[in-house]
Amino acid sequence: MNEFLVIVIRGVGIGSLYALVAMSLNVAYNASGVLNFAQGHLLVVAGVFSYRWLPEGAGLTSLQWYLTLVAVIAATALVGVVQGLITLLPMRREGGDHSWVATTIAASIVLGALILLWIGPQVVNVPNYFGSVELPDSRVPGSYIVLVLCAVAVWAALRWYQRTFLSGLALNALSQDVDAARAAGIPAMRYQLLAFGIAGAITALAGFVGGSAIEISGSRGTNYVIYGFIVAVIGGIGNNKGALIAGPLFGVLMMYVSFGLGGGLQVVTALAVIVVVLLLRPQGIFGRPHARRV
Repeated sequence: MNEFLVIVIRGVGIGSLYALVAMSLNVAYNASGVLNFAQGHLLVVAGVFSYRWLPEGAGLTSLQWYLTLVAVIAATALVGVVQGLITLLPMRREGGDHSWVATTIAASIVLGALILLWIGPQVVNVPNYFGSVELPDSRVPGSYIVLVLCAVAVWAALRWYQRTFLSGLALNALSQDVDAARAAGIPAMRYQLLAFGIAGAITALAGFVGGSAIEISGSRGTNYVIYGFIVAVIGGIGNNKGALIAGPLFGVLMMYVSFGLGGGLQVVTALAVIVVVLLLRPQGIFGRPHARRV
């Protein structure tokens, strides 16, 4: 029973981190049609920022902790905007609609190399500032619980923002039809860059809070974007509510595989899941089928 609780708590927590990555992918995708394959390395960048910038001994009762959180979110969002600009500019040329595949993969490689130059090949350990959850025979880091709260808060904040603010309504318009939004006078590029910045901020929050629950190294970014992408596909690409539900379910499955069969089978299981979902329900479990023009 105790092992089951550990699997569930850790799985829901790490799955919530994947849900945050999936939501960041959805934000950029809805505004621009781009699946940002560099998002996993942005998560690692945020973890490295947290490790480097947070003063030793700073905790939840310290103002420095909150100032560092703001700095990490702002810096990662800025990196996201710059990367978004590099991704979007080639798409404005004729025939450049699918150039984002190459540019986002290239950005992922460049970010991985910069991380390697910055911290070397070792794995960085970000401290857990949230205590632990006591179980009968073990304890689970409190960061897993906080990740769940962050995922719910981000989903609610995005929903409120997109329904309340003019810029949020503009992002909604872009998700419906970019050309129609441009025709209505919406500066598409500006709001698409805003979407990349928001996506970077979401990833930064995940990296800052969940840095103690994952491995922070230049080689791990690809894994995180794959898991986030799988959660996005399961939930339905562009569907944040679907990502919020699918993330913890996927996380529990991955944690069960790790505990029962070994961590080496996690990637195989993850790929099997996405293949099954795409075969049985291509629009995702929580997504809706799109009409196709003929």
